[in-house]
Amino acid sequence: MHIILVSDKLATARTLVITGRHVLLSVLALSLLVFSLSSLISYLAVQHAADVRLPVLNSVLRAIQAEETERRDTLVRENLNVMAIKLGQMQAQLSRLDSLSDRLTQSVGLKAQDIKQVADGRGGPLVREQVLTTPELEQLVDALSERVEERGDAMALIEAQVLESRIRHAMLPTSLPINSAWNASTYGWRIDPFTGHRAMHEGVDFPAQTGTPIYAAAAGIVSNVEQHPQYGNMIEIDHGNDITTRYAHTSQIFVQPGALVKRGQKIAAVGTTGRSTGPHLHFEVRVGGVAQNPNRFLQEAARYASR
Repeated sequence: MHIILVSDKLATARTLVITGRHVLLSVLALSLLVFSLSSLISYLAVQHAADVRLPVLNSVLRAIQAEETERRDTLVRENLNVMAIKLGQMQAQLSRLDSLSDRLTQSVGLKAQDIKQVADGRGGPLVREQVLTTPELEQLVDALSERVEERGDAMALIEAQVLESRIRHAMLPTSLPINSAWNASTYGWRIDPFTGHRAMHEGVDFPAQTGTPIYAAAAGIVSNVEQHPQYGNMIEIDHGNDITTRYAHTSQIFVQPGALVKRGQKIAAVGTTGRSTGPHLHFEVRVGGVAQNPNRFLQEAARYASR
């Protein structure tokens, strides 16, 4: 494109040549200028709307702020409601935990003061819930956390007591070693069937047919298996705390020394080996090597068997 400039002040006419590059640069410069001016005007209008006092712009800003505030308040209320529901569920779970703790406490023979727990009665008229504030909800959560921690400690103590009781019960010979009565020859002084003289009987006898199963009266470790001249085929089980049991006159033995046996596990069969007048099980309980009256241990097993 050629542009010819003619003027009275010019001695000769001038010619300007405009190319496509010049046109493109001019358009880009004009666009950049328009964009910069519009951005500046928009920024100044928003930042200084209160000073400029443009009613339309102020109304738009207030509407935007009100919408943001409402959305934020709605989100807070929803979160508080969810937390309040969770808090109610935790309180219900805590109540059930209290009831369970009471039952366990009674079952193991603990007293309430032993676990610092006092049952709290609840009741009263129904009052509809109100929306809790954040500080009120935080206080309730903190108080509930303390109660849950206390109940957790109480349950841990009860669990330890129950575990200890189970272990102690499992290690005591309070289970019948055979499904038979033991009144034929009880513990204590008696007339010896071989000599006819008064002699000490350090166990109890269970008359039964040969081959009748014999079971461990408690959990323990087999400490001795031997053929004794008087006890015959004998098994001795160590239950810890210096407590041992003996099973004599057996016809068969199914365990080896060092074996770990469970309460009620089959360990032998009834026989008449050793110093015996007929098939039966001679059962002894010893503490520190001294014979004890097995009836004191077996009476509990008899009570359970009669139920």
